Amino acid sequence: MKSRVILFFLAFLVWMGLTWPPDWQHFAIGILVASFVSFMTGDMFVQRPHVLKNPKRYLWFLYYLPIFIWECFKANIDVAWRVGHPDVPINPGIVKVKTILTSDTGLTFLANSITLTPGTLSVDINQEKGFLYVHWINVKDKDIERATRLIVHRFEKILSRIFE
Repeated sequence: MKSRVILFFLAFLVWMGLTWPPDWQHFAIGILVASFVSFMTGDMFVQRPHVLKNPKRYLWFLYYLPIFIWECFKANIDVAWRVGHPDVPINPGIVKVKTILTSDTGLTFLANSITLTPGTLSVDINQEKGFLYVHWINVKDKDIERATRLIVHRFEKILSRIFE
C-alpha cells in the first residue's frame, strides 16, 4: 500500500510539472491519471520504500544526471559521425556485460541508461547471474570485463549508491 501512495504522489508531481501552468482541469485529470498509474503498477514500483528516505540517494541522483547527459551527448556525436561518415564505420554485435547491481530498480535504471545512450541497446537481463546483453553499434571488445568497463562502468558505481 505504501508503494502505491508514494507512486501516486510522484506521478501527480510529474503530471503537474509536465502540464504547467496548473489549473483545475489539469489538477483533476492529474489525480485521475496518478490514481490509475498507482493502482495498476504500484505493487511493482517500490519493493523497498525505506530506500526513499535516505537524502544521500537524492544527492547521488543529482550527481548522476549531468554524467548521464554528458554520456548521451558524447554518444550522439559518435553515432552522428558514424552515420555521416562515407565508409559507415560500424561493427555491430551483442556483448555480454557484468553488473554488480542486484535490485530491480537499479538494473532497470542501468538498462535504460545504456539504451538511452545512442549506439547501445539493452537486449536482455539475467538478474540471477548479474549479466546484461547489450547490442553495441561498434563492438570494441567482446571480452566481458573490458566490455563492462566500456559500457557499464560509467553508470554502475553511481547507480549502486542510489539503488543498492
